[in-house]
Amino acid sequence: MSINLALVLTLLTAIAAVIVALDKLVWKTAEQDSRKPPGAITTLVEYSRSFLPVLVFVLVIRSFIFEPFRIPSGSMKPTLLVGDFIFVKKFSYGLRLPVTESKIIETGEPERGDVVVFRLPSDPSVNYIKRVIGLPGDEIRLERQRLTINGVTMDLRSNGETFEGAPIYTEDLDGRTHKTLIYNPGHSKRDGVYVVPEGQYFVMGDNRDNSTDSRFIGAIPEQFLVGEAVRVWMHFRPWEMPEWGRIGTKIE
Repeated sequence: MSINLALVLTLLTAIAAVIVALDKLVWKTAEQDSRKPPGAITTLVEYSRSFLPVLVFVLVIRSFIFEPFRIPSGSMKPTLLVGDFIFVKKFSYGLRLPVTESKIIETGEPERGDVVVFRLPSDPSVNYIKRVIGLPGDEIRLERQRLTINGVTMDLRSNGETFEGAPIYTEDLDGRTHKTLIYNPGHSKRDGVYVVPEGQYFVMGDNRDNSTDSRFIGAIPEQFLVGEAVRVWMHFRPWEMPEWGRIGTKIE
C-alpha cells in the first residue's frame, strides 16, 4: 500500500493552520491565566503553532522546488543505480498544486535527453524515471538498438567500457550525450516506428534491454510529469557501505 505523502503533508498543514486560526478567533489561549495548568486545547494550540511553520516550509519546498526520490530498479543503468537517492527539480516543467497536480504556472517544457520522473498513467501512485527520447509530434524509429528521430539517425558508439559484463555505449541525442547499457547490441526489444502524440513524450530507460518504458506503456502525457532529475544526493543500499563518490553527481 503506497502512502500519498503530498496528501498527508497538505492535510497536516491545513489542520495546524485551522487550529491556530481558531485559537486567535475563539479560544484565545494566550489571554488565559498562565498559572493554570495547560488544558488539552492549550497543548494542541502550542504544538500547532510550533509545527505550522515547519510544515509550510516542507510543503512549499516539496511541492514547488525539490523533491527527493529513491531509485528502485536498474532501468536507468549505468546513469542511475539501485540505491541512488536523487533530487527532482519540481519547477522545471511548471508549478503544480500539491495533491491535485493542477498546473498553475508554465515554466518550461521537457527537452530531448532530459531525465524525468513521471507518474505512471495506469497507476498514478507509482513513479517512474526515464529519459526523454521523443517530443510531441516526433517519429521515433528503433531498429537494432539504433534510434532514428524524424529521419535523422542518432549517433551510437562504443567507448570500450563495460558495466556488469555489458558494453556501455555513448548515445548522442541532438547534441546531448549520455551513456546507455546494451546487453545485446544486435537486437533491441520492440523494434518499430512510434509517432509521439501531441502533448505527450516518448521515454526510454538507459538500460535499453531491461526497461519498461514507452515501448511498453506508451507515450507519457504532459500532466503526468513530476519534474527533472538533476542530482544524486546519496547512494545507499541495506547491508552495504554508502558509495560516497556518487554524492553530488550531476545527472547527465
